[in-house]
Amino acid sequence: MIFREVQLVLFTILLCTDQVHGTDCKKKDFSESSFVCECTANYCDDIDQDFDALPGQYIAYTSTKDELRLNRTTSKLVPDTDESGDLRLTINRTARYQKVLGFGGAFTDSATINIMKLSESVQEHVLNSYFSKNGIEYNMGRIPMASCDFSTRNYSYDDVPGDFNLTNFALAMEDLTYKIPIIKRAEAVASRPIKLFGSPWGPPFWMKTNQDMTGGAPLYGEPGGKYYKTWALYFARFIEEYAKKDVTIWGLTGENEPTAGEVERYLWQCLYFNASMQRDFIKLDLGPQLAKSGFSDVKLMILDDQRFLLPGWAETVLSDEEAAQYVSGIAVHWYYDDLFPASVLTQTHELFPDYFMLGTEACEGYLPLDRAVILGSWERGEAYSKDIIEDMNNFVAGWVDWNLVLDMEGGPNWVSNFVDAPIIADLENDVIYKQPMFYHLAHLSKFVEPDSVRIGVTTKCTATSGCNKFDSIAFELPDESGRVAVVVSNRNNKQADIKICETEVGCIRTTVASRSIQTFIYTNKPADSTSTLSFSYFTTFLGLLMSIFWNS
Repeated sequence: MIFREVQLVLFTILLCTDQVHGTDCKKKDFSESSFVCECTANYCDDIDQDFDALPGQYIAYTSTKDELRLNRTTSKLVPDTDESGDLRLTINRTARYQKVLGFGGAFTDSATINIMKLSESVQEHVLNSYFSKNGIEYNMGRIPMASCDFSTRNYSYDDVPGDFNLTNFALAMEDLTYKIPIIKRAEAVASRPIKLFGSPWGPPFWMKTNQDMTGGAPLYGEPGGKYYKTWALYFARFIEEYAKKDVTIWGLTGENEPTAGEVERYLWQCLYFNASMQRDFIKLDLGPQLAKSGFSDVKLMILDDQRFLLPGWAETVLSDEEAAQYVSGIAVHWYYDDLFPASVLTQTHELFPDYFMLGTEACEGYLPLDRAVILGSWERGEAYSKDIIEDMNNFVAGWVDWNLVLDMEGGPNWVSNFVDAPIIADLENDVIYKQPMFYHLAHLSKFVEPDSVRIGVTTKCTATSGCNKFDSIAFELPDESGRVAVVVSNRNNKQADIKICETEVGCIRTTVASRSIQTFIYTNKPADSTSTLSFSYFTTFLGLLMSIFWNS
């Protein structure tokens, strides 16, 4: 009897001293290149939280096309004794670049409607998966100001023609019933404060020269005129009305994809600005209005469009001191990134180093010949991580995805502009499917905490082929632990031997699977024999004792 009592005590001690460990993916195969992880009312995978690497060790989280999702392993750092391996990364934490703002997704009408249609328990799985300590810990959220294509209808906050004082301004049913309630629930479970920023797709119809919220057209008049003044007031009123609902707006973008407004027959909400128009609008109208309304601390971002418009767009706006004083950052979208070099981002940073850059929209399945939703596409996950790593290696400070949740069709979308998302809701069966895109995002959003700093990485590839299909980046995390997180993606169809070395710390030496992504975490802190290592030995000793007693 005494043995059983000792066993129970030892087991209890181990439970109390060990970290919380994750639950496994419930795999579901839709006959695509990889699988999804299914979450039901009764079950959802989460993530092993123990990533405080001990001195002399490293922790690896691995996701693979064929088998794994954020699988955690530990191993020892080794001396740097040779130049072997297909890929060698040399870490230089004295080379310090941009500070990380974070990662997130958009609280669109469609996303929040989909979440609300799920049962309460599955709703919680969605929010915990994205925002909680057990999930991937998003800390940013984009909010469309009134409707966009990912709405079920076309609406604004003031449809009364000639209401230049916005006396009739009011949030819509979608804000009050879907977006704000889901945002507040996300904030309630979030492990990190959520930076929320608003983006307008277009103004009320009566402000545009075509008298229609859809279709390319500018505002009536010129910057400084009454229509531009009213449009600037519209931004301030949005912040005020959200504040009344206890939702704080951290930032704004000046217009979603302003160059879309050049297309006369554009199918959904838009508003035309070129760079000089945006400069003058910010200088004469929006900046002064935000300051007058007490929102000068709100982070105003220019562009919110494709990166191929840089550095020219930034030069036009930020070279004007009067406009630049109101601007904090530059927002970029990912569409067409494969066609234009990321070096334009570094050029922009070098010209304007005091302004952050933020990726504010991305999605797969948007091209006309694409399938909107592909359940289990590993390639779409790889496209996400490749773009994030490329952007952040060129001074982008964070990356915000498009819709948090879409339905099986890739909507709802009032103009049938269906696309894919990291989480797809099967509303008929009350389940969600976490896509490979979700886990590729997780390899950065989970471990690269806000205020981490990108640090130097020298890359040497000796593989016989496929050197251009390795993506890598490194960050020093923002606490006092001396931890570094290194993310490596192998997009090749064969495994690779890699080494990640830091002078006076040692090397990670491992083989990474084909079509895989890893996050490696290690520390440069010296061993403390009276604390962390002793604790590790203590738990190991208890485990051995427990095994002995259990078998007696």
